[in-house]
Amino acid sequence: MNLIEQINLLRRRAFLGQTGRGVGSIALAALLQNDLARAEAIDSDVPNWQGVITKPHVPVRAKRVIFLCMAGGMSHLETLDNKPKLAEMDGQPMPESYTKGQPIAQLQNSQLKCLAPQHGFTRHGEAGIEISNAFTHLPEVADKMCVIRSMKTEAINHDPAHTFMNTGSLISGRPSMGAWLLYGLGSQSSDLPGFVVLTSVGGGQSQPIASRQWHSGFLPSRFQGVHFHSKGDPVLYVGNPDGVSREQQSDIVDSVGQLNKMFEAKVHDPEIATRISQYELAFRMQASVPALVDLSDETQETLDMYGTKGADGSFAANCLLARRLVERGVRFVQLYHRGWDHHGGIKNGVAVTAKLVDQGTAALIRDLEQRGLLDDTLVVFTGEFGRTPMAQGSGRDHHIKGFSMFMAGGGIKPGTTYGATDELGYNAAENVVTVHDFHATMLHLLGIDHKRLTYRFQGRDFRLTDVHGNVVSEIVA
Repeated sequence: MNLIEQINLLRRRAFLGQTGRGVGSIALAALLQNDLARAEAIDSDVPNWQGVITKPHVPVRAKRVIFLCMAGGMSHLETLDNKPKLAEMDGQPMPESYTKGQPIAQLQNSQLKCLAPQHGFTRHGEAGIEISNAFTHLPEVADKMCVIRSMKTEAINHDPAHTFMNTGSLISGRPSMGAWLLYGLGSQSSDLPGFVVLTSVGGGQSQPIASRQWHSGFLPSRFQGVHFHSKGDPVLYVGNPDGVSREQQSDIVDSVGQLNKMFEAKVHDPEIATRISQYELAFRMQASVPALVDLSDETQETLDMYGTKGADGSFAANCLLARRLVERGVRFVQLYHRGWDHHGGIKNGVAVTAKLVDQGTAALIRDLEQRGLLDDTLVVFTGEFGRTPMAQGSGRDHHIKGFSMFMAGGGIKPGTTYGATDELGYNAAENVVTVHDFHATMLHLLGIDHKRLTYRFQGRDFRLTDVHGNVVSEIVA
């Protein structure tokens, strides 16, 4: 290629770069009228990402993850961790031995008084797992759950706490856990993203969730999560723009792909390969997305179990969509429910928020089991941190020293509890589990040694667990 040809090529690249939004919109058009044979032909040029781990490091127990994030800081003391001693001390001063010199978010320099758990607890299932009475459906799947009551984290405010839970680092810009999984294991779906994010709101103060929480960081951008809309069409521009035919749209996809490949051959930029693959994935999604949200194949019994008709923006609808996504091979589905920030009015706040997530979560676990998917699907239910045993008016403040989560399916011991906080629910005191330990355990269940899934960046081999993390073997079936 001579100099003039290279200049012309660069001009074409500049034009496409400046008009990328319009071209992308057209590339995503005609979703309902896609030519599948054409999509297969395009797919043959850039194979679906298969992951860097060609042979599992350890036995595979889970193939995929559904991560249910109770964003805002779900109170362990009103949900999964019963503390009778805290109830006895309601209104009394919090012993200074617990709090002296400890990080407290908004209660610093305040008079600290104990606040009793605002909801009662009942034992459920054969193992007698204690679950808050704020939940009415979760107790039905108690024997599928492994409740961890000794979690701790390092960030006391929402955004950095989400960053730490998602990336294993307080430093923004690291790859999220979903991106790590997609990089390591690849996607089982050729016509949907391997990492999908859904959000819902309700029940309490809704803290914002930044898109960097599902970013790929320094990994190639093809591994970042794709945020689907939880109401209406998950992907915008579902139909053809007026005047654009299927043939015209195919020509555009072809032409853009050829130009990208020509330029990639010259500059060898991995982000160009990402752009090629994402255009082609978008083309294939034109057929897969309408089928994903077409619930005509769901029974009325299933819809009633979730308590939704679908695509209504609710957490329950997102749970149903999560099941449909993993059925279609999506590796990591992350659901955020932004409604757990209860600095005041925690009794009613927890009751309302729990009701919004209760039925959908229980239905998801039962539905996965009925379809034979629970055994190799890991379901995680957790917030970014917990809430203080001390009162903040009629609510609780942020708390990082001890909180609870549960997991189900995917090689986890069912009907069990692990770890404990002290008698007031302040410190994780028995079998402490860090966020790094959780990440190491999740990767282990997926057949990955967390120390061996690395990516070299700026002269260093990075990993999700950084230089920390131990597998919690006691909760592995």
